[in-house]
Formats: sequence, C-alpha cells, structure tokens
Amino acid sequence: MKLRLLSLILVCNLIFSGKSVAQRFLMDLVDTTNQMGKGMLSIYERYNRVRISGYIQPQFQLITKEGAETYGGGNFSPMSNNRFMLRRGRLRVDYAHLNERSEPTSYFVFQFDGTERGVAIRDFWGRFYENKYKMFALTTGMFARPFGYEVNLSSANRETPERGRMSQILMRTERDIGAMLTVSSRKDHGLFTVLKLDLGVFNGQGMSGPMDYDSHKDVIGRLSLKPTKIQSFNGATFSAAVSGYRGGITSQSAVLHKTRHQSGEYYMVRDSSANNFRKVAPRNYAGADAQFSIPNRKGETEFRAEYIRGRQTATFASSETPGVYPVTNGVKDPLYVRNFDGAYFYFLQNLGSEEHQIVMKYDWYDANTSVSGRQVSSANGFSKADLRYDTVGMGYIYIPNSSLKFTFYYDFVRNESSSITGFEQDVADDIFTCRVQYNF
Repeated sequence: MKLRLLSLILVCNLIFSGKSVAQRFLMDLVDTTNQMGKGMLSIYERYNRVRISGYIQPQFQLITKEGAETYGGGNFSPMSNNRFMLRRGRLRVDYAHLNERSEPTSYFVFQFDGTERGVAIRDFWGRFYENKYKMFALTTGMFARPFGYEVNLSSANRETPERGRMSQILMRTERDIGAMLTVSSRKDHGLFTVLKLDLGVFNGQGMSGPMDYDSHKDVIGRLSLKPTKIQSFNGATFSAAVSGYRGGITSQSAVLHKTRHQSGEYYMVRDSSANNFRKVAPRNYAGADAQFSIPNRKGETEFRAEYIRGRQTATFASSETPGVYPVTNGVKDPLYVRNFDGAYFYFLQNLGSEEHQIVMKYDWYDANTSVSGRQVSSANGFSKADLRYDTVGMGYIYIPNSSLKFTFYYDFVRNESSSITGFEQDVADDIFTCRVQYNF
C-alpha cells in the first residue's frame, strides 16, 4: 500500500511538472504488464492534458483623501488613505480532451479567486467542439461576456492595475452564467480563419448577485477580426471588433425614471404608469474596438481604443447594474434609465527591451449624456450617478522574468463640476498603485 501511494505521488509530481523529459521517464518507469502499471498509465494519459496555472497580486495603494470612493480596487475605509491588500489570488485548472485523431472534443476550466476578503468562483465552464466542419464550439457555464476588448483581457496580462470605470460599471465582474456559440475555423482557409463570431445568452446581472432575479435573458455578440499581419507596414499587427448587447431588467415596480427635456431644462422624470410593472427596462449597448501593434528592434509600440454607447438601467445612486433587485424597507425601488457613452485609449511602449514598458491611458465614462455640468442637480432629480468622469493614467512596468511583474501606476481622476452636494468641484480621488505579480 505504501509503495502504491509513493508511486502515485511520483506520478502526480511528474505529470504536473509539465516537462517532456519527466514524461518520457514516467513512460519508461511504468510497467504496463501488471494492473498497477496499467492504472498509472491511465492516470498519465488522462491528466497529461491538465494545466494548472495561477497568480497573486499583492499591492500597496495611496489615495489623495481618506475614505475616498474609487474604482481602483474598491473604496477606502473612512479613516484610511493607504492600504496593503491582496488584489487577486487566482488558481486555474484547464483540462482538454482529444479524440484518437488528436482533435479537441471538449475543454473544461475552473478558476478561483482568494484574497483577504474571501474566496469566490471566477470561471466554471466547459466547451465542446464539432470536428466535421472544424468551425463551431459551444460554451456553457460561468465565463467572460463576449463584449469588448478590455473586459476580456485577463487581469494577469493587462498593463493597468484595473479595467476602466466604463468597463467595470457596464460589465461588473466581467463574467456571467449562460451559453455561447463560437464560430471560428480551425482550418487554414476560409473566411472564419480571420474572423471570429461569439454569440451568447446570459442571465444578465453577472456574478454581482447570488441568483437571476428575473426571467429576461441578455443576448451578447462580438464579431472580431483576428490579429492580422500587415507586412507592408513593418510587420505590424492589426485587430478589431464590433460588439452588441441587448438586454434589460424586468421592472418589479410601477415606477420608472427617465431623463426628459421640459421647459428648456432636463429633468429625471418619474413615470408611474401601471404598465411599467413587469416592463423590461433596457440595457442596450453598441461598441467597437481596435488594436494596432508595431514591432520595434527590442519590443513594440501598441495603440488600443474602444468606444461604447447605449442605454443603461440601474438605480438612483449608481449606474451599475444591480446584483440584486433594489429594495428599501421591503418596497421594490424604481429603476433609472440613462443614455451613456464612454471610451478608452491606450499607448504602450517598450523601453529598449521587453522587460521595461511605459503605459499611458485616457478614458471617460459619461453616465448620462443628456445632462452635464451644473445641469446635474438634485433639484432636477439627478444624483452623483449621472456625473461624467475622465481619467488619465500613466505607469511603468518591469518584467524581470516570466513569473514576476512589477507595476507602478498613477490615476488622475476628474469628475465634472455639478450642482450635486459634495460634487460641486472635482473630488480628491487620485490613486497610486504599486503592485507585484507572481505567476506560474
């Protein structure tokens, strides 16, 4: 029994080491003429296609005011303007199953996030492939919504500490539960060797809530041009996509609020029609993004841009989609519908080598494009959720090896001056982040 246990430990160590030398040694070691050897070979063949990866992101942050609200990793405590925190601690397991012709038949992923704030699921999905046309795949479970570029860029690879305000508000937690069809050719010819289509149906509120609170489902789609070499432009790489989101929240109240123009001014108007009960208040977005990368002698120069506009349904105090249906003192709160737009622009440049990189980013998010400045007034029914924010970020990244990354980043955050109490001028919420990332 002890010999069996020691042998199993050896097998696991060799398998998860991921080294071909160890794998060949294992094949020589296993004697398949007896039952124990056959069992070990079965373990090896099954788990040889497993990949375990992960990363942790300890960081220190300093913000310009105690207790400031921020999208740079969560709000600060009322009497704190600096903090150490474990921003993310991820452990991911991937498993691929291949048929006898070494074609993919299914793929499975689960990923957990553990920090001082607790442990949560981040990915839990499976995908199966058809191998007749080698073009279609179906994904089901909890996974990233197929909308936009920044939302789908992994936190381990992203150059900025956090996604922009727009991405966080519209796609909070990035992931949702649903099913998605992917059209992308695995052959070396045909239209869908350069194009990819993702089309999915999702609950809508994402991971910000414990369960779906209505029967309405959101449809999300993204048509993308895969990274394409432009040989006439120094071997530059170009990619782009358009995204669409058609969804909504079923009103559980007879009251809805919308921005209306009356008597020369804009107001957040209360609509108390009985028809509003069970009416689907819209979450409709349209977006486009592009990425352009130019190789240098040592490194590259990259530009990224994305623009999104549409209609967002949320609450009085926030333009985020609520994770649970809002209730006050046992009474369902009214929903608020706003027209919005936003964008971001990245500039990335290596400094003489791939180890050193500078990052510059500008983004804006206007939660209510119908009003601006002093028009945003509580007397007209508006709140801080209707404000526009502009953010300029800049940073330096040092990557000494493939398992280690240092990030030093500063965000200059500016909200528009308004008539909302506490937001008559820009609020002090600039934030500096110093982060170390360890990954394997």
